[in-house]
Amino acid sequence: MIIDGNALAQQLLQELKNEISHQSARPHLTVISCAPTFVTQKYLSLKLSQAQAVGIETNIITLPATITTKEYLKVIERVQMQTDAIVVQLPLPPSIDANIVIAAIPPAYDADAMHYRGSDRELLPPVVAAIVEISTRYAVSFLQKRVLVVGHGRLVGKPAALYAAAQGSVVTVATKETADLPALLAVADIVISGVGVPCLIEARHLKAGVALFDAGTAEDSGEIKGDVHPDCALKASLFTPVPGGIGPLTIVMLLRNVLALTK
Repeated sequence: MIIDGNALAQQLLQELKNEISHQSARPHLTVISCAPTFVTQKYLSLKLSQAQAVGIETNIITLPATITTKEYLKVIERVQMQTDAIVVQLPLPPSIDANIVIAAIPPAYDADAMHYRGSDRELLPPVVAAIVEISTRYAVSFLQKRVLVVGHGRLVGKPAALYAAAQGSVVTVATKETADLPALLAVADIVISGVGVPCLIEARHLKAGVALFDAGTAEDSGEIKGDVHPDCALKASLFTPVPGGIGPLTIVMLLRNVLALTK
């Protein structure tokens, strides 16, 4: 089954728009971007358009690559007085200490749920929330399943591994450099990938019936491509394509978090 993330996102956006229309005040989101890449710029434009569509006011602050960590922290401190939720758009330039910047986002403003630790009492990071939405709708259970998470980044790998473990999965985390990655893929019931390497995962690596959640994005000859080769859809029981799979849903889940923080 190939998941149509665009169609599902439109449905959820309409529901979110209806909910926001009944709020006494419009939620406000501030996105802080620094030297955005091609992929980041595409994602930022989608965030802005979707937020406006559901009634969330959005302010995008674009900082130069020359900014220091200390200066970045001052921006975060300043915007707290002007917004309900803050997103630090990753990746950051090497000159900025991402750990310090992320730690400076107060949990009450953390729309990306960067402080997520796997508790069911926390807001879910948007990618994880998108995976949960799809899993719930299409009866993908994580209980006692072998889950392979490819990548250990802040937005996909780390929170996905925490979530899967909390659901009772047997979780293995690999990277694009993992020597036995094909062997790990061959026994996985569920694969969640977010490394940003086009077509890293091929159908020959997978067992039949695997559930594939592709959250990796990269530019390849001017196109956005995922970590999972499109041919894998023929072997999987569930497949989220790139583009048009998890990506559109991730933005909806981010906007859901903005409303939750506003409340």
